[in-house]
Amino acid sequence: MNDATLATRPASAPGRTEHVDVLIVGAGISGIGGAYHLTTQRPGTSFVVLEAQADFGGTWRTHRYPGIRSDSDLHTFGYRFKPWTGVPIATADEIRHYMGEVIADNDLARHIRYHHRITAARWSSAARLWTIEAIRSDTDEAVRFTASFLWMCQGYYRHEKGYTPHWEGMETYRGRIVHPQTWPEDLEYAGKNVLVIGSGATAATLVPAMAKDVAHITMLQRSPTYFRSGRNAIALAEELRELQVDETWIHEIVRRRILRDQALFTERTFREPDAVRAELIAAVRAELGPDYDVATHFTPRYRPWRQRLAFVPDGDLFKGIVSGKASVVTDRIERFTEAGVMLVSGRELKADIVVTATGFDLCVLGDIAFTIDGRKLDFADTVTWRGIMFTGVPNLVWVFGYFRASWTLRADLVGDFVCRMLGHMQAKGARQVEVALREEDRDMKLLPWIDAENFNPGYMLRGMHLLPKRGDKAEWAHTQDYWTEKDAIPATDLDDAAFVYR
Repeated sequence: MNDATLATRPASAPGRTEHVDVLIVGAGISGIGGAYHLTTQRPGTSFVVLEAQADFGGTWRTHRYPGIRSDSDLHTFGYRFKPWTGVPIATADEIRHYMGEVIADNDLARHIRYHHRITAARWSSAARLWTIEAIRSDTDEAVRFTASFLWMCQGYYRHEKGYTPHWEGMETYRGRIVHPQTWPEDLEYAGKNVLVIGSGATAATLVPAMAKDVAHITMLQRSPTYFRSGRNAIALAEELRELQVDETWIHEIVRRRILRDQALFTERTFREPDAVRAELIAAVRAELGPDYDVATHFTPRYRPWRQRLAFVPDGDLFKGIVSGKASVVTDRIERFTEAGVMLVSGRELKADIVVTATGFDLCVLGDIAFTIDGRKLDFADTVTWRGIMFTGVPNLVWVFGYFRASWTLRADLVGDFVCRMLGHMQAKGARQVEVALREEDRDMKLLPWIDAENFNPGYMLRGMHLLPKRGDKAEWAHTQDYWTEKDAIPATDLDDAAFVYR
């Protein structure tokens, strides 16, 4: 059953309205983390977590393609409060098991409502409340909540459907076209020829995972991507375990080591991009051998970290290529044919199955119809405060993670911020807070959400017009700089003129 079906079906009228202090949207990595922070930092706060899917997990439940795994290490993608004890690059099942332990250990299940697809969110300044309308997909029942504070943890892409470009002739193709985000359970690919369109982390996961079973698998890319390869293990963690150090200590020590190394590497990509580029390409050449055409297939045109840098654990993608079961083609699609795709170069790639690992659709605020005092909210008309709050939008925060560091690092920072803000409001006797440009910000230049010269993945460029504006000051932008924000956000003066309380 899809959302279009739900949208056209009559639903029962809402019964009673349930009130909570905080309503969290989404039971993925951010929402479960938010629930933990409220439970531990704000005991006594009433809250619910509304999740559209049938279970927790978010991304790690939506994506079910072969080999699905993290592209961040779990020592930093895991929560700061719960040690990760497995290999750093983990499978979706391992991540969901870890999240399930957080839910069980902290009695969070009683707060989570599954099958709740939110359709509308209305703010009333008179009542100082959000009213949330939702449909239960399991019963067709319309339900309503009111909440003093809204915590958006739904992520930033549309879970129901991935992004697939339209190419001429797709309707004539006799094979099967699938997107990783909606992987069909009945897809049989053993012994087949498979074509994967794309070269990001998803493609780099699919290719080695499927290579052992298919006749052959080809990764078709318009342009190359940077990859890093290494052993799927952290030597420091292994050594500390041999010394029988407590896992809580290991988690913190390894996190700090990884974060320091990431900071140094990121800084180098800006300070000496040519040297980093040469190192990354040399490492790929060492994996594939001197005769492989690395210049064509693994030499990107952009500087390192301008797009997300994919990690290849244990070099599995390169091993698949060396074995001959996988190959890479760098070219553009002219059109689909009955048997596969015709490239601009004139070469036809035949395939029984085509996988479009072409990204996802940006989804701003979960496709929920937002209104503020009866006026439709156009999110693009707002200005963001640190990518967390937005001008003219009271009592709402959004978790939007990092591109160059793990998503969960920011989820934890935002969790602390929300709990501190709720305590501050209580101390002031305020029921409403929103951010507003200060007098010194009135002439501030307003810019797109992110600088395309700094980071420019396709999904961001396609959806930039939907996102809030940023200013040219750090506090009015989502800087993507965890190493600065980890100090700046906790140090925020909540009585700064940027915060307006009522």
